[in-house]
Amino acid sequence: MARSSNLAQETASILQQLGVDRRVYQEGTRIVRSPMTGGTIANVQDADAAAIGNVIDNAVHAFKTWRLVPAPRRGDLVRLLGEELRAAKDEVGGLVMIEAGKIASEGRGEVQEMIDICDFAVGLSRQLYGLTIASERPAHRMMEQWHPLGPIGVITTFNFPVAVWAWNAALALVCGDPVIWKPSEKTPLTALAVQALLARAVEKFGDAPHGLSAVLIGDRDAATRLTDDPRVPLVSATGSTRMGHTVGPRLAQRFARAILELGGNNAAVVCPSADLELALRAIAFAAIGTAGQRCTTLRRLFIHRHVYAALVERLKQVYVTARVGNPLEDGSVLIGPLIDEAAFAAMQATLSEAHALGGKIAGGGRCHAERYPAAYYVQPALIEMAEQTGPVLRETFAPLLYVMPYTDFDRVIELHNGVPQGLASSIFSNDVREVEHFLSAAGSDCGIVNVNIGPSGAEIGGAFGGEKETGGGREAGSDAWKSYMRRVTSTINFGSELPLAQGVRFDIG
Repeated sequence: MARSSNLAQETASILQQLGVDRRVYQEGTRIVRSPMTGGTIANVQDADAAAIGNVIDNAVHAFKTWRLVPAPRRGDLVRLLGEELRAAKDEVGGLVMIEAGKIASEGRGEVQEMIDICDFAVGLSRQLYGLTIASERPAHRMMEQWHPLGPIGVITTFNFPVAVWAWNAALALVCGDPVIWKPSEKTPLTALAVQALLARAVEKFGDAPHGLSAVLIGDRDAATRLTDDPRVPLVSATGSTRMGHTVGPRLAQRFARAILELGGNNAAVVCPSADLELALRAIAFAAIGTAGQRCTTLRRLFIHRHVYAALVERLKQVYVTARVGNPLEDGSVLIGPLIDEAAFAAMQATLSEAHALGGKIAGGGRCHAERYPAAYYVQPALIEMAEQTGPVLRETFAPLLYVMPYTDFDRVIELHNGVPQGLASSIFSNDVREVEHFLSAAGSDCGIVNVNIGPSGAEIGGAFGGEKETGGGREAGSDAWKSYMRRVTSTINFGSELPLAQGVRFDIG
């Protein structure tokens, strides 16, 4: 991997290898910076209103052809995309590192996640099952079919710059839908790279329609135009709850579908019977991995008083010894940079607020500022709080972990659920009653509920998403594919009589 002084050249080299036109990333007016150094690595051009309109026009025309292609044949395109991703795993993973600030294993892991969802979607292309339904009327049969929905908008954020697109795109493509991708303005290069790989797959596929997939570079205005266009029946948007408050109503106003993956203020409960060594490892990754910039990052930790002191002491040791730095230059680094100065400022403001409320803070300071004055590396912060209040009730996208003791199990469930967000949760316990309570309707109110693992690191086989202010959307596995299709219920009369349902009679002579 490149030294940080050569990041612009390394970035250009990767993009060239992946087939991205040099003009696309060198002749624009929008500056792209790497959080590793804060330096400029590319210049891209935003799509204007006319370009956005053309992209949507092309997707509408592509849909008319693609919806008629048999689903297993559509799956073959996704299979080819998976092959391209396998061949370019190191290059795309390296670009994720440079542009999003991830460590090497996470950069490659994100590409592996894309490969995994492609494999899932290829199998799914032969399993878009409907139902045969018993009719109450003699000589009648009811059935349910699933048809392609239309062009799909996908709005992604910086922390998973390519995997979240793949969750949506792989399913949408096998379901018969074109895909229009508006990536984060902080991470457009990975989107351009993946689009180039998909173009290679399309070329090998042979007869895919023009406009089946496109990338829209831009800021909030581009996202708004995509969200407001009546030709886009579904928009999947990942980002902050604030973003969801804007996107959700705009889609609802025109009766469009929304898949919203928004904020997470995720918690874990450590019970007296927990395996503390296992809990320690799980908590460390969940709380400080990706520099705390995952929607599933562990932010609130409730520890039973009987094991509180022992576990907190071990956690403090981990927080002190975990290496923070530039993973492009040091393979032992576990914590890379925050995405930008605004993220650092938000973290520091939150720490000040927690301190004013009596929080005892360990860590949280800036690192490597002399070497990287335009980049923002920080020590993870462990904050002991007497109660759940103030900033503990909000999500701050940084490595902040609020630690609180508890005694009563029913009360800790109330505290766990006592925030507006509802994405991911964990319990560490070997007591089957506690575990089953946590998993039950009276337990965690989140969309992801784990036992003896952390709240982050979801596999693609399960549906991903959360409740309350997290948005309620579901992506990736299970039956999330149904969001990308429209349901048709049909009744077939194969007899010579016309009985009506519910015993209704309507005799006309």
